[in-house]
Amino acid sequence: MASLHVALSSLPAPSFRPTGKLVIRCSADRQALFNRIAPVYDNLNDLLSLGQHRIWKRMAVSWSGAKEGDDVLDICCGSGDLTFLLSEKVGSHGKAVGLDFSNEQLLIASTRQKLRSKTCYKNIKWMEGNALDLPFPDSSFDAVTIGYGLRNVVDRHRAMAEICRILKPGSTLSVLDFNKSINPLSTTVQELMIDNIVVPVASGYGLENEYKYLKSSIKDFLTGNELEKLALEVGFSTAKHFEIGFGFMGNLVAIR
Repeated sequence: MASLHVALSSLPAPSFRPTGKLVIRCSADRQALFNRIAPVYDNLNDLLSLGQHRIWKRMAVSWSGAKEGDDVLDICCGSGDLTFLLSEKVGSHGKAVGLDFSNEQLLIASTRQKLRSKTCYKNIKWMEGNALDLPFPDSSFDAVTIGYGLRNVVDRHRAMAEICRILKPGSTLSVLDFNKSINPLSTTVQELMIDNIVVPVASGYGLENEYKYLKSSIKDFLTGNELEKLALEVGFSTAKHFEIGFGFMGNLVAIR
């Protein structure tokens, strides 16, 4: 645990209000946040979801329609879970790109790639980049995923428009994230879980304030209906949002 705290302390310090609440003002703040949590991100995902996040991620990749030989993109790839799953789908004749604005997350993803033996993982390329200004030509990809990332971008409309631009006609975007429920009971239960399970567990890693941000980010997110509407507004031909994980998670499937 000592080495963990050394790694975290070397990252940029967060900014706080006098109340101690983490302030997320812009994309730079979000970038610093994900750089700080990178060393323990995977362990926390396993602990907090009891491993269920792996099932949800497989569902998201399945909904993307990625297949053998495709060119695919995973935006806000983090440590690469979805990217590795996409790589397996497209095989050694396909290409997978994992893009993130957190260099610390990409370093972890690259290390994980080097430790894995499957031939298909050689098709993965990691890129540091901005979801609001994707560095690819129009109609570049056969499938795109974004897991737990759309909620955190500063301009969701622009991000969705960029994804629509780089997808090939008829191809699919799959967006996995926390579900902003319109059911008051579901919302209350979700918030109680964050306050009484997520934040206390994260505090054991010295990241209490970083994970307190989760509740406000879900409140500021879009409902399933709003996500469907946004997808259609930016140019997708169809969009459907599915509630999964007992309604605590959601997955938007949009076809260009």
